[in-house]
Amino acid sequence: MPRGFTKKEERQYEHIKESEREQGRSEDDAERIAAATVNKQRREKGETKEQKGES
Repeated sequence: MPRGFTKKEERQYEHIKESEREQGRSEDDAERIAAATVNKQRREKGETKEQKGES
């Protein structure tokens, strides 16, 4: 579980990860996709800093 997630974001991460596993993704891929999805939503809300090179 990535650090810094709220309880709601943790639930969302687990839900996405479970969904990805049901679609046949590996555990590592499911975790990566879930974290990326939650982090993208956090960035869109302005809750995180953008990485260098992002617009």
